[in-house]
Amino acid sequence: MADPAVLAVAEHRRGELRDVSFELLTAGRELADAIGGELHVAVISGDVEAHADALNREGVDAIHTVPVGEEFDHTVYQGAVEELVDAHDPATVLFPNSVNGLDYAPAVAESLGVPLVTDAIDVAYDDELTVTREQYGSKVETTLAVEGDRYALTVRGGEWPAADGTGDAVVESFTVDVDPADSGARVQGYEEVGGGDVDIADADVLVSVGRGIEEEDNLELIFDLAEAMDATVSSSRPIVDNGWLPKNRQVGQSGKVVTPDVYLAIGISGAVQHVAGMKGAETIIAINTDPNAPIFDIADYGIVGDLFDVVPELIDDFE
Repeated sequence: MADPAVLAVAEHRRGELRDVSFELLTAGRELADAIGGELHVAVISGDVEAHADALNREGVDAIHTVPVGEEFDHTVYQGAVEELVDAHDPATVLFPNSVNGLDYAPAVAESLGVPLVTDAIDVAYDDELTVTREQYGSKVETTLAVEGDRYALTVRGGEWPAADGTGDAVVESFTVDVDPADSGARVQGYEEVGGGDVDIADADVLVSVGRGIEEEDNLELIFDLAEAMDATVSSSRPIVDNGWLPKNRQVGQSGKVVTPDVYLAIGISGAVQHVAGMKGAETIIAINTDPNAPIFDIADYGIVGDLFDVVPELIDDFE
């Protein structure tokens, strides 16, 4: 029988911890409380001491630092997690549902012989583990009962709040028998998608535009509003598909998950694929001519009106 502990594997890129790492702490603490165990965190590669310090939040019991390599490497991460599981015997291992997490989590689950459930948006434990996922383009939520003594889960970013508060976790260095030189892959560098000077996931205020803008030339109005609000421009998928904005500006299931303080949705109907990427915003404001647009179902504030009338007035108010 595995120990009733949860092991959450943090993620970093180019020296910075990703937001999902702090959200994993919240999800992991909730699950650890449910099963009556501790929350352990693994920090693999890079500046592990600095990352461990940042992750030492309230609710974390132990942090295991693995000082091997600099950036993500499939072989290193898989081997390190497997050795950590062997040493500490956790009942559940949590990974980010990210490009990196989905790269090595299946290999870990296969090696350990445990079930893997991906893209979890909620987890619970009451004599058995249950995991909630979305299916059919986020139109349906399904809750699965997972059998076994140990589980592997990937957790969707933006579904849990980031853990806060200063913790007093024990930080221990963990030596693994893994050599990056044995890996068949090397990180040669990073190349941003077009327009990579903007990361909408880091923005505090987003002005997001949808097909209601009608024409590419009309985007100038949105950028004027963003400038007046000191905000960043993002969009729904149709704007990117039309080639009016680069892919890195897209919010949604096939774009980026964002959790800004304010999300202003202009001319966006609120399809489930888009909502999946922004429903974690603290405050959502919608402008749409259709009073029955789905975006109003999740908006904190709504304006039913023509964006070409409303936006110029907003610009005047903010300037």
